[in-house]
Amino acid sequence: MATPEGFGYAEFGDGTVRITHRGRPAATLRGSRAAEFLEEVASGDPQQVMARWTGNYRRGNERTAKRHPRNAPGRP
Repeated sequence: MATPEGFGYAEFGDGTVRITHRGRPAATLRGSRAAEFLEEVASGDPQQVMARWTGNYRRGNERTAKRHPRNAPGRP
C-alpha cells in the first residue's frame, strides 16, 4: 500500500485545525476533536493520521471492487 502524502494542517488561534490535501481543504476540526487530532499527530506518523482523519486513504479493495460484476461497464 502506498504511503499517504500531500497532507498538511494549520492550527488557528481559536483552536480550529484545518487539514489540507494537496493545497485543498479536506477537513476542519474544532474543540475536543481538534485537540484529539493534535495529540495523535504529535505521537504518530502525521501523514497517516491526517489521511485517516479525513477518510482519504486507500483500503486495499479498490482493484477488487473495480472487477466486480456490479461495476461492469454497460450495466443498467
